[in-house]
Amino acid sequence: MSKSWQIPRRTFLRGVGTAIALPILDSMLPLRALGATTADAATSAAPKRMAFVYVPNGMNMAKWAPTGVGTDYALSETLAPLAAHQADFSVLSGLAHRKAFGNGDGGGDHARSSATYLTGCQAKKSASDVHIGISVDQVAAKAIGDQTRFPSLELSCDRGQEAGSCDSGYSCAYQFNISWRSETQPMNPEIEPKAAFDRLFGAGSSDESREARLRRERQSKSILDLVLDQTNRLQKNLGKNDRQKLDEYLTAIRDVEKRIEQNGRMPPPVPAGAVGDFDADYTFERHMRLMFDIMTLSFQTDSTRIASFLVSHDGGNRPYPFAGVNAGHHSTSHHRNNPDALDKLAKIDRWHLTQFGYFLDKLKSVKEGNGTLLDNCMIVYGAGISDPNEHLHDNLPTILAGRGGGTLTPGRHIKMDHETPMTNLYTSLLDRMGAPVPRFADSTGKLDVIA
Repeated sequence: MSKSWQIPRRTFLRGVGTAIALPILDSMLPLRALGATTADAATSAAPKRMAFVYVPNGMNMAKWAPTGVGTDYALSETLAPLAAHQADFSVLSGLAHRKAFGNGDGGGDHARSSATYLTGCQAKKSASDVHIGISVDQVAAKAIGDQTRFPSLELSCDRGQEAGSCDSGYSCAYQFNISWRSETQPMNPEIEPKAAFDRLFGAGSSDESREARLRRERQSKSILDLVLDQTNRLQKNLGKNDRQKLDEYLTAIRDVEKRIEQNGRMPPPVPAGAVGDFDADYTFERHMRLMFDIMTLSFQTDSTRIASFLVSHDGGNRPYPFAGVNAGHHSTSHHRNNPDALDKLAKIDRWHLTQFGYFLDKLKSVKEGNGTLLDNCMIVYGAGISDPNEHLHDNLPTILAGRGGGTLTPGRHIKMDHETPMTNLYTSLLDRMGAPVPRFADSTGKLDVIA
């Protein structure tokens, strides 16, 4: 490949009903970035990405909290699954969502915790007259979403319920959505990995495209078969590093395709009080990891720079037999300080973090410039409830992973003043995404300590 040869970042491999965006290759980056000698300089040419991963029902905070502050801190028992990535994330303590408390509205903390998590606003208590604020991801999407194929990506592993009352008089829309386009319109997440995959790599929604996709699936063909000729022609013009990067990317796509086929469709909602495992052809772990794979691919190809993942809805009573907990999550979370219930809750917390560690592994495996995809990400992981027994919304369990293109300093436990608004963090992330706002929801300033 000629050193002066470059290809546009918006390059696709196209087939009938298929459009596979390319990952960010060296031949797409400005030549000055390729000559950089540090990861920060090299990755500065790549875009920043922002994602939010929400887990329900609070946590066993005694086993979540790390010991020590700054860089000289020790991971807790619950955080131990992330040990290999300790230098790539910070644990943030002291953040709160005051608008998730009742504030005169009575019960409904599960509905408020998810509704407030990305909005920082108080949800209107009504089963039909839904009203909340725009979420931080959609503030960013409105500002920079036109720079990518999809303004944002919303995912979940839960089959949503939009109509009716779900928690003490609150609309179900609050519990099954964390992303809000406007004060009254949620961004309904995609729950089927196959549908999310098809959206990411489909050329459109025309009848011809759907028919071509169905024909390909009946013939057990990969989407890669539809672009094989274009792939071969492109590889001839790429340098060694880019050929390897493209090969790894296409291999990852095929791996996701195969695992989607293995996982089948998700089962109906888990009834309250249900115990035991799910259908044999479906596992929650595969579902969750497939969604992480799809997020990784969407960032890798710069198809979007903004994503949210509602793992499960707050108040959900999914059993976790695969983590050694046959009781429902929600019922377990109301532990009443019972040692056995607390131990079970910690097992669920640790299992969730093991899956999050898988996501960080994936992001770190993708090379960008002299760094990795994770270097250019800002990933917030956490819950809208801290202690679920008391339905508390202060000292929220929060992780901030990635280096934000060199704007974040991970590898620390940052302990802030009690009830520091979570929206201060969001205001700071919006700055880094190129979507600055003077104030977001109930923020009181920027969270400068993350730099």
